[in-house]
Amino acid sequence: MANDSIGADSEHTARVLIAPDKFRSSATAAELRLCLSNVVTEMGFMPVPIAISDGGEGLLEALGGEPHFSTVTGPLGDPVRAEWRVRKDPEGRTTAIIEMARASGLALVGDRDSNDPMRASTRGTGELIKAAADLGATTIIVGCGGSASTDGGAGALKVLEGLFPREDISLKVACDVTMTFLDAPSVFGPQKGATPSQVNALHSRLEALANLYRSRYRVEVNSVARSGAAGGLAGGLHAIGGTLFSGIELVADELMLDDLIKTCELVITGEGRFDTTSLAGKAVGALLDHTRDVTELLIIAGEAVIALDQHLNPHAMLVDLVQRFGSERSFAATLECVEVVTREVLGSLSDQRS
Repeated sequence: MANDSIGADSEHTARVLIAPDKFRSSATAAELRLCLSNVVTEMGFMPVPIAISDGGEGLLEALGGEPHFSTVTGPLGDPVRAEWRVRKDPEGRTTAIIEMARASGLALVGDRDSNDPMRASTRGTGELIKAAADLGATTIIVGCGGSASTDGGAGALKVLEGLFPREDISLKVACDVTMTFLDAPSVFGPQKGATPSQVNALHSRLEALANLYRSRYRVEVNSVARSGAAGGLAGGLHAIGGTLFSGIELVADELMLDDLIKTCELVITGEGRFDTTSLAGKAVGALLDHTRDVTELLIIAGEAVIALDQHLNPHAMLVDLVQRFGSERSFAATLECVEVVTREVLGSLSDQRS
């Protein structure tokens, strides 16, 4: 465990890594980072706030870079102005970061009721990838999450035809789920507005695409974990040479998360709902793993529907805001509740170290 002493001298002040996810509908990740940073500072610790992402929403903020904007084809054909990012390393190599949801996301059409799941396309994401390649990017990171489409990447690949695969560009695909290609329609199709008959049609569409990718690119997409991410976009990008990654682990590597954790006395994370999915590729699950036997971890959940298995991390603690403060207060005053819990935990930590 980390052993920094607590004191007024900033050189010796214990550091607290702050890496929350959003509490959907009640607090954004940025609001939580600011709230936690203020409390940590007031309690005499040094806050180390970072944005973190599982490959979906928040990837641009997590990985940073210079903002670029391109007008591309939205999921239902209307033009959208999509932000993406560009970073250059000291050797001059260029990395482009793309969130597919900025071009092809469900939020762009409103919600599932206003979506057309049969027509929704990833064409705009392909246009962003092409823009990054045209700019000279040697690495392109594509975050797959929040999609409106279940087109298996067909829209994107139409734009990229003849451009990929290529040896001079590393295409990295950050995935927030582990499902394979043909599972995407049944698992996430209904969340994008697909009826049962449309789910069947989408499944048939992806079967045909899997056969096409096998014959054209000699890639069996349906046998690859994560190929179903973003309605099969991940599988399509894999067919043209993309490497599929756990989004949270890719981000952890890019942020050198393990090195950061080693410098901190405590890590604070959280999310709106702590459940079994929290342990399957999300930020909270990753931090449970990365902090084990290194430092203490505080998980603040809007609501916890499963208990925390201490075998996963004996130095982790879980606070359920609904259980602690009641449903009404925890949703109406989320940041206030987070502040109360954090003060208590940091006060206890100070007492232990004094």
